[in-house]
Amino acid sequence: MNKGMRKLAAVAVLVVFALSSVFASSVLPFEEKTVILHSNDVHGSVAGYANIAQLRNEYEAQGADVILVDAGDFSQGTTYVSTTKGLDAITMMNAAGYDVATLGNHEFDYGYAQLKDNLSKAEFQVICSDVFGEDGNTIYPAYTIITTGDDLDIAFIGFETPEAQTKANPALIKGLKFAAGEELYAIAQENIEEVKAAGADLVIALSHLGVDAESEPNRSVDLYANTTGFDFIVDGHSHTVMTEGENGEPIQSTGTAFATIGVIIIDNATKTIETNFLTSVSHDEDGTTVYDIPADAYVAGFAQEIMDRVNGEYNIVFAQSLVDLNGERDPGNRTEETNLGSLIADAMMWTVLKDEGSLTVDDSYAISIVNGGGIRASVKAGSITKKDINTVLPFGNTITVVYVSGAELLEALEASTYSTPTAIGGFPQVAGIEFTVDTTKPYDSNPETYPASTYYGPASINRVTINSINGNPFDINATYAVITNNFMAAGGDTYYAFAASDDKFDTGIPLDEAVMAYITDYLGGVIGEEYAAPFGRIHIVK
Repeated sequence: MNKGMRKLAAVAVLVVFALSSVFASSVLPFEEKTVILHSNDVHGSVAGYANIAQLRNEYEAQGADVILVDAGDFSQGTTYVSTTKGLDAITMMNAAGYDVATLGNHEFDYGYAQLKDNLSKAEFQVICSDVFGEDGNTIYPAYTIITTGDDLDIAFIGFETPEAQTKANPALIKGLKFAAGEELYAIAQENIEEVKAAGADLVIALSHLGVDAESEPNRSVDLYANTTGFDFIVDGHSHTVMTEGENGEPIQSTGTAFATIGVIIIDNATKTIETNFLTSVSHDEDGTTVYDIPADAYVAGFAQEIMDRVNGEYNIVFAQSLVDLNGERDPGNRTEETNLGSLIADAMMWTVLKDEGSLTVDDSYAISIVNGGGIRASVKAGSITKKDINTVLPFGNTITVVYVSGAELLEALEASTYSTPTAIGGFPQVAGIEFTVDTTKPYDSNPETYPASTYYGPASINRVTINSINGNPFDINATYAVITNNFMAAGGDTYYAFAASDDKFDTGIPLDEAVMAYITDYLGGVIGEEYAAPFGRIHIVK
């Protein structure tokens, strides 16, 4: 257990000790307190809802008013929620007793219609101040004010990252507008003033903005620096474990998948925040999991029912791998060529080319590209289950063919590696192409972003050189068939050049199923030593 986690575990032990000691005293130490418990980026870790529910129970037993909130990205991440397109995340949040949540970008993964249907079942309030429908109104209320003991009024204002417009499939969220930059700050300030006028004692942002450099100027720290009136920000999106911002900003985030649970303690009498900290759910001692927070039996029952159902369907071994397959983010699929990225790209190529005549160009002009941000987990050597592949590729994307010119292909690669060697979700994992990214050269960006995007396209091709296409010289004037996924074909991440193409078709074949078929039918059920290392398709000059 590292130093940081030991510290969190120590805090958790102190909390549990304080909770248990209440039964030996007639004084309830939290009787005049409000406690906010928060999560973010749960990403389908359904078992953890029982732990946060139990922590709520323990604070309530001490007399506290408890508010349970989430900062987004609860709908996707494991088969336990992706198999119902996010609905079972709502089931778990209802069972745990959440009071309010904002939206993460992954709430849109299955489309806006599915999101609305899922959240129609929510027994908690959903808030979001910066996403607008075609009627010009926010798709959910911008804020809510919750009153606790001693007439303490706490306002929560919700914020969604504007990156959602390209991190979700643009084709599935047409008509929605995501505010960014100065417009985002103005919306925030307007809502701060509105809730204060309504009598709010404390104003808390419930934000899915994060602190990653690539998200500037739409990070939680940017929001705080460009507004006046936030008492605290509960943050998500960047999977950061922090109790304050880099410069001491009152921002707290729990990491991901219930790595920790956030705690904010408010004094009802003075109506001020006394303290905030993170408490660990569990830690490892000599290979044994020690639970710092036990599970609420009622909520755990819901989680177990979901896990049993999914495991029964997905925990079936269908293949073997002789090598570990790298599904990491950085260094990994968002920064460099990986063996898992190559496997997926190979599977996409094979799926389309195995049927003769599938393309309107010669097969030698076909390549495949999958965005590194769409690869969500590693695969260990040994038995492989359907659940393993679905966890790697949880989005339900389908394979799509996009026809582009050589110039458009270059634009797409230049844009999707603009921050390399710094991680970016659009980083291309490829087959059928060999290219070089020279990171010693600057990225020459356009002055304006792509339409409905936070990314800036290239004004010139300055960093990327395409060395060959299927062993042949690259032709900037030729037409190439890019085998990709429907998310990228619609302009997801940095791939506006694909969205601009009017020549494309969706095969309707789910990407995870294509990968499984490639492994069983083409590789004979065994991922062999040929995938032990990357193939040298991508060269990074540093």
